[in-house]
Amino acid sequence: MPKLLIVDDETKIREVVKEYALLNGYEADEASDGNEAVKMVVENDYDLIILDIMMPLMDGYNACREIRKIKKVPVIMLSARHDEYDKLLGFELGVDDYVVKPFSPKELMARIKVVIDRNSDKVHDSYEFEGLKVDVDARTVTTDGDKVLLTPKEFDLLLYMIRNKNTAINREVMLEKVWNYNYFGDDRTVDTHIKMLRHNLGVYRKFIVTVRGTGYKFEV
Repeated sequence: MPKLLIVDDETKIREVVKEYALLNGYEADEASDGNEAVKMVVENDYDLIILDIMMPLMDGYNACREIRKIKKVPVIMLSARHDEYDKLLGFELGVDDYVVKPFSPKELMARIKVVIDRNSDKVHDSYEFEGLKVDVDARTVTTDGDKVLLTPKEFDLLLYMIRNKNTAINREVMLEKVWNYNYFGDDRTVDTHIKMLRHNLGVYRKFIVTVRGTGYKFEV
């Protein structure tokens, strides 16, 4: 069960966020200021920290700096201020998301899930299926020890399918997730990349299965 640390000097906000966190299947601890948060990070392991900026004793920015020295934990920053400077400073510190008060607790829970899912993927720095090996950090693919030359989009497509293995994915979703929302392509773009990917994987093309009427899946 993922464990959250909710850091805010406003008791009511901590209580509301914790209530929603528990309803969504998370464990949750509370801290009322940055100093307390840093101490709790030393003593506990958290999957994500919800960190308010404006707090007494130690503000969210300094707390984030100190936490980053101790552990690499995903952080969602909360602020009552809308200034672009605040957001930029937060992202420079490496925060994963930024939420402006007042906020919807349901939206915050959705953002928490996205950040936790995204960071849990990073734990898997490589995948191996028989003689096919994909190194995520190095962005390399080998088959039976031989390096396979893929284009960046072929690699992204393969990785997306692996992370959703045994799930049929339609072409529109692939265009959205691999080529992003702003890409104006069509089904042929996906089909062409799948064709090249299969060619490059050789015998391990068997893992990429066509799902008639839908799209493709990485089947193991």
